Amino acid sequence: MAKPEALPPCIVLGLETQIALGIARELGRAGVPVIGIAQSRHAIGLHSRYLARGIIIEQPRSEAMLEQIRALGDEFGEIPLLTVSEVNLNWLLSRRQQLGKVKAILPQPDALSIVLDKGKTLAIAESVGISIPRTVEPESHEAIEQLAQNLTFPVVLKWKDPNAVGPLLSANGIALVKAEYALDARQLVAIANRYRHLGKWPLIQEYCPGSGLGQFFFMHEGRVLRRFQHIRIAEWPPEGGFSSVCESLPLTEHAELQEKSIALLRAIGWEGVAMVEYRLDPQTGKAVLMEINGRFWGSFPLAVQCGAGFALLAYLVNGLGRTAALGEVRTGLRCRMMATEIKRLIRILLAPQKISDPFFESAPGKELQRFWKDFFRSEVGYYVWSQDDPAPFWVDLTNILLRR
Repeated sequence: MAKPEALPPCIVLGLETQIALGIARELGRAGVPVIGIAQSRHAIGLHSRYLARGIIIEQPRSEAMLEQIRALGDEFGEIPLLTVSEVNLNWLLSRRQQLGKVKAILPQPDALSIVLDKGKTLAIAESVGISIPRTVEPESHEAIEQLAQNLTFPVVLKWKDPNAVGPLLSANGIALVKAEYALDARQLVAIANRYRHLGKWPLIQEYCPGSGLGQFFFMHEGRVLRRFQHIRIAEWPPEGGFSSVCESLPLTEHAELQEKSIALLRAIGWEGVAMVEYRLDPQTGKAVLMEINGRFWGSFPLAVQCGAGFALLAYLVNGLGRTAALGEVRTGLRCRMMATEIKRLIRILLAPQKISDPFFESAPGKELQRFWKDFFRSEVGYYVWSQDDPAPFWVDLTNILLRR
């Protein structure tokens, strides 16, 4: 019997997060030799058993990193490269002609620019029949003062393109806040004052109650090769942000919304993986679009544990031009990020006054009960811990203790 053809390596850039760790695990378990590039030895993905080779480049997005990528291309030939963050995606896009033989799996620049701009995303979403939050893009402080007299509160303030405004905020000593609530006109004007000398302000959106619903797709030449979805059981911060606990849902649920999500991605011209995120109101069943993540997302370990195969598809389809045969996606599986789970529980139990959403329903007893019961459920996995790959968990725990 002939031996199966050996798969070429795949570079995974940025091993610091649970997302890149999930990519390395998914590819490694499928027999792909994974070459990981990290900034330091403390990167959790650098310690995965599924890494064939680990490389440390202390200067991110530097000439030294480019040289290392080109050297790997010279050694192995035309091999794919996957990465996670928008900053790495943009850096690679600007240098895609300097990567030598390595093929970085990247979105189209025009499509990515739309996805990174909430205003453009919402406009296209509305055109394909998706519900969006009423949104105002203020152009001056005076306009905000006038708006404050006519808005229905509470409202949520979000930056149109957080990655673009981040360096400006940092240079002026202002923290980047993903979502901030204003309960009345006075609070809205006070928040706007913080940015007055910058001449830039966040978008002002209507408040949308509910839980985060994520729908995930792999698009290729306008076709959907894979789909997956989950509901957020718990978020950090508690009033809404990113998943600290999420659970996979059957694809028979929210089927009409899935088709609208696909229509949105087609209208943008999206290729590869994407997450379309909604706020789902359990009382009314209404789903309102929040944003699109045009990359591998924070709760990616759940998709890995459910066998969704998104990283493998990117490697095979976009990287090697091959087809991929994948099994059925598991549903009803829950995944937890323990560090944020604990932070969330502490805030709900000990510092509920820090929860900015006025409509957040705090139920400390119920939260505590779910927290402990999940340890004993068989259908619960973890963002970092894995029985067949435990070392990244211990490195992550050590990193947390050292930061403390």
